[in-house]
Amino acid sequence: MAAGPPSVSAGPHAARSPEGVPDSRGLNLFEADPSYRELLELHLGPKLCSHLLPHFTQLGAMAGGDLDELALEADRNPPVLTGQAVKNSGAYRKLEEVAFAKYGLAAMSHRGGVLGWPEPLPPAAKYALSYIYVQAEFGVCCPLSMTDSLTRTLRKFGDAALVARYLPGLTSQDLDTLTQGAMFITEQQAGSDIGATVTRATQNGESWRLTGDKWFCSNVDAGLALVLARPEGAPAGTKGLSLFLLPRALPDGSPNRYQIVRLKDKLGTRDMPSGEIKLEGALAWLVGDPQQGFKQMTDMINMSRLSNGMRAAGLMRRALTEALFVARRRSAFGKLLIDLPLMRRQLLKLMLPAEAARSMMFYTAGQLQLADAGDEEARRRVRLLTPLIKFRACRDARRAAGDAMEVRGGVGYIEEWSDPRLVRDAHLGSIWEGTSNIVALDVLRAIRREKSLEVLLPEMDERIARAPRLLAGRVAASLDKAAEFAHETASTQSEAHARQAATGLYYACAAALLADEGTRLGERGDGKGDARRQLLAFLAYVHRLAPRDPLRRVTTGFEAELADALLPETALAPDAAGRILTRLA
Repeated sequence: MAAGPPSVSAGPHAARSPEGVPDSRGLNLFEADPSYRELLELHLGPKLCSHLLPHFTQLGAMAGGDLDELALEADRNPPVLTGQAVKNSGAYRKLEEVAFAKYGLAAMSHRGGVLGWPEPLPPAAKYALSYIYVQAEFGVCCPLSMTDSLTRTLRKFGDAALVARYLPGLTSQDLDTLTQGAMFITEQQAGSDIGATVTRATQNGESWRLTGDKWFCSNVDAGLALVLARPEGAPAGTKGLSLFLLPRALPDGSPNRYQIVRLKDKLGTRDMPSGEIKLEGALAWLVGDPQQGFKQMTDMINMSRLSNGMRAAGLMRRALTEALFVARRRSAFGKLLIDLPLMRRQLLKLMLPAEAARSMMFYTAGQLQLADAGDEEARRRVRLLTPLIKFRACRDARRAAGDAMEVRGGVGYIEEWSDPRLVRDAHLGSIWEGTSNIVALDVLRAIRREKSLEVLLPEMDERIARAPRLLAGRVAASLDKAAEFAHETASTQSEAHARQAATGLYYACAAALLADEGTRLGERGDGKGDARRQLLAFLAYVHRLAPRDPLRRVTTGFEAELADALLPETALAPDAAGRILTRLA
């Protein structure tokens, strides 16, 4: 287990910052995000937040320094397949060491003792720490998420003997004994149509033999993978699929009977090995009920979708941090960039989706904790929230990363900076674990089949009710309208409007959560109340929910006033926020 952060040389590009271009290398990404500590106290509670604060501070320093350098190096040196062995770069292995060993990000939900906390840490803590890590490195977060979610799914549905055999390796913080996880689902002829899966499973005593091709397998050399296959004689479609646990090595240490055909040359996450595999009678063990394989697999998929939403939130925050850093320090036309009206508007349009995704991440994590404790209504909320955040936050991240790169200008297009890597990695979230169309349709399924909207709306209404009246009225009306449209779209199965319905519902919920966080943070009794998130809720209402004419110029000046209040990222007292809302409303 790593005793401290890995060190790396400054790299050949570190001294090549063009004159006049602010260089953010070495910035502590936790401390550069002033709102984050207060949000952590709100969502983790004072005791856990205080315990983890040194870890957040250290990880923030690493993310803006050594980890960022390692990520750039690993991105330039993708893995190589030699025979059946995948060789990762030394930089990638150091990135794994920090994530799996030093911070235990894949283990902390499943056992106590990680980061000195005696019990398993709640989902909010795991996602909050991973949110900092992903701002430096996206690729390793895929194996992290899959190891964590495979462990969860195996513990929920797997045979006790199977869990006992593999749980210690899956939750190890020693890289020599760690077993990483993966899911091998995608087949070339099936794609998102999982019911078209043709991989066959043949029973062989207490085990099974799998035969077929899996076309896109991330973390392809993982020690364990969950695989969907169709037993002989099973019906067509998803109802005929069973879930299997596929080991890379057999219990006697010999390799299992499947081949890595090749590694993928990907647009993003170039440092993480994805590949094709051919199953040649590979040994596997049945997991759970053979008639419930697809349903059980969706548990892992949904956790990966939530992780994707968290990663999108982290990428947007890194993009915003970089854009603000440059805008506050670079001059053009005799003024700082941040003082130019069009730039201020652009920065607000970066800040809104980043903060909305963060609020949705924390709320969903809190509901997941309740669901895992047996709260059925929370489970139904999570069933809706996971595709909702995966759909919208991942789409927002693509645009936010590209717009933030423009703030740095032509320099930002050069690969020695983080900007191009953020843009490339941001596109991945909208594809993995379901493309945007597939996930938007899943939002409708959750509303139609699970009645998830009926248990989500009272929660949102309760949060809105705590906000100032002028803000609460607008957000409540928008939520009612978004919910009505989503419910109508789901009940009529009007698939053509699925993305529109999901977007409206996402931002109505985000506005409710932002308003509530702003109210609660503003009410802190230590004289440090900060109600800025109420203004972000109003911004969400105006930009994402309220009707407006795209060819009519806004003359109220509200954006200039919001920019003055939000772009410095300094605390805003509740009475000051209230005066602004009164003027804008």
